Parts: sequence; structure tokens; C-alpha cells
Amino acid sequence: MKAETWTIAICGIFFAAVTPVYWLMTEDPTGTTALTMTTLLAALLSFYLAVVAKQIPDRPEDSKSGEIADGAGEQGFFPPYSWWPLFCASALAVIVLGVVFGWWLFIIGLGIGAVTVCGWIFEYYRGIHAH
Repeated sequence: MKAETWTIAICGIFFAAVTPVYWLMTEDPTGTTALTMTTLLAALLSFYLAVVAKQIPDRPEDSKSGEIADGAGEQGFFPPYSWWPLFCASALAVIVLGVVFGWWLFIIGLGIGAVTVCGWIFEYYRGIHAH
């Protein structure tokens, strides 16, 4: 993760240097705001990658003498297909439509949304994918 951290950090430094130059040359508040937010996003991401890099032991990717076979084995848990994101998005659509058409639909959408979010969270506690 060290290489990823430095890559994003260098991008953040670049955007931090470019933002005031852009403001002085154009005085455009929209572009300056976008560049500022890009700088903050790069700083956040590089901070996260630096913290995670300290938590993970040495990876074969970070070693100059690492071989492809050194990275063999389980890489983590990757969930199979899930229908819950579709149901959560549908509940969000009902909530948004509730703001437009009436609060009664908004409340119904909140109820459906609570059920679908709970279903998505507890998806791996029951059924064939339970752990």
C-alpha cells in the first residue's frame, strides 16, 4: 500500500499547488472549489491508505524481491450476488417520490427502506451464505 499512498499523496500535493494558481489566474469560484475538493479528497484517500498500510503486514507487492507465487492464497471475502441493493434503491426511489407526492408515501418508503437495509446488513446471517 505504500506505492498507492505515495501516488495519491503526490496527486494531492499537485492539486494543492495548482488551486491557488488557478484562482489567481481565473478568479473562477466554481473551478477553484472543484480543485479544493479534489485536493481534500486526495488527502483523505492518502491518509486512509497510509493508515491501512500500517495495519497490513508486508505485502509481496511491496517487496522488490516478491514473486507472483508469494501472493497465492485467500485474498479476502468477496460476497456473491445480492438482490438487496436493488431493493434498497427502490425504497430510496419511493422515499424521494414521497417528498414530491406526499408525506404518506415518504413514511411508507421509510418503512420499506428500514426493512431492506436490515435485510442487506443481515444477509450473511441466514440462508445459504450464512457464516
